[in-house]
Amino acid sequence: MSKYKVNRKKRHCSYNKDCFLREGRSCVRYKCGLPCNTIQDVLHQRPNWIEVKDDGEWDFNWCDVGWLRENFDHTYMEEHVRINHFRNHYELTRKNLMVKNLKRYQKKLEREVGRIEASNCDFFPCTFALPSEYHLFVEEFNRSPGSTWIMKPVGKSQGKGIFLFRKLKDIIEWKKVRLCKELADGSRSEEQKDGVQVKSYVAQRYIENPYLINGRKFDLRVYVLVTSYVPLKAWLYRDGFARFSGTRFSLSSIDDKYMHLTNVSVQKTAPDYDHEKGCKWQMQQLRRYLTAKHGREVVETLFKEMDNIFVRSLQSVQKVIINDKHCFELYGYDILLDQDLKPWLIEVNASPSHMPSCQEDYEMKCRLLEDTLNVVDMEGRLTGKEKRVGGYDLMWNDGPVYREDANLQTYGSSGFTANTHLGCVNDREKQLRQLLKPFPCQRKA
Repeated sequence: MSKYKVNRKKRHCSYNKDCFLREGRSCVRYKCGLPCNTIQDVLHQRPNWIEVKDDGEWDFNWCDVGWLRENFDHTYMEEHVRINHFRNHYELTRKNLMVKNLKRYQKKLEREVGRIEASNCDFFPCTFALPSEYHLFVEEFNRSPGSTWIMKPVGKSQGKGIFLFRKLKDIIEWKKVRLCKELADGSRSEEQKDGVQVKSYVAQRYIENPYLINGRKFDLRVYVLVTSYVPLKAWLYRDGFARFSGTRFSLSSIDDKYMHLTNVSVQKTAPDYDHEKGCKWQMQQLRRYLTAKHGREVVETLFKEMDNIFVRSLQSVQKVIINDKHCFELYGYDILLDQDLKPWLIEVNASPSHMPSCQEDYEMKCRLLEDTLNVVDMEGRLTGKEKRVGGYDLMWNDGPVYREDANLQTYGSSGFTANTHLGCVNDREKQLRQLLKPFPCQRKA
């Protein structure tokens, strides 16, 4: 269990033959492959949910991608069963495949609709997959000498293996170092197990003009829940956070990881890191700050452009993701703002960290995960027509979902205002009380 406290009484619910959930089941049998994590706490406290160990039969599985890779194709799942990943989730969450799919989708839009529509996908930095696109990368690199680029391994997270460079010789030295390490190590990494070579990286043009607060760089972590790809059905969570670097930003030093990488896993290793306060702002705090500084209209435009990123990126993989009614996916989007308040998609995570950095972070992630379970609805308490469940707002349901107060005449043919409230008030408890029926074992006789 987590060392952080949940600000509510623990909800015990033992087996009761008079309590029935969806399809006559007396409980939800769950399996979780992430021990000592926030998700374990949330699952453990959910009424009528019982954990099964080892090879026990389960109705719900919150697994890691390693378990999925090894077991999904050999597992029979009944109608009601749910699992937290799509089979080939990596089409969106692998850095090289994400860019490949976005480029293909953008070309398709330009060919079928026109350049203006395709320009709505201009939200990811210039990126090349190495070594396969090395010569294309060199051509682009030579067009803008002195520019800063960033190298990232395609299948790693938490800032591992990332470095910045300005000279091609740094790439040559990197290739030599990587080869030596591989020969000396001789071990198979997660990337190799997935059929991706260790040397597969992406070279991406570095955003040299990030938006700064108090001189520090930050990025945004936003949560998007997809419950179906055919038709596409996606939910956006109201809460999220900004992750700050602990060092004031400067391009004079590109070797300082504490300056350029905002990952908490990197920042918490800094000598002056404050483990009590962490290095995050809640999304509501960031939205208030930006509104006070730039005005409501500018900030609403910014958040609308982020809505566009979420929807377009999902549409780019809609035809390649293997849709399965048993699957859902909670994505962690990483967005960077530049000084012009243009949002850039940096990457999408299939297993966003649920490990909290402080008490406030723990409580936010508990709310997120509880509401994820509410949307997945193993208990069968929803009608399927809801536009909001707790902190989640339905932003796409085989087409844009508009706000209740939307004026359709104000929308252009290529744009939309989604039913989203990222960084707005999250009065989820009140909304859930109005929306959800009580759990069966909580009903009064």
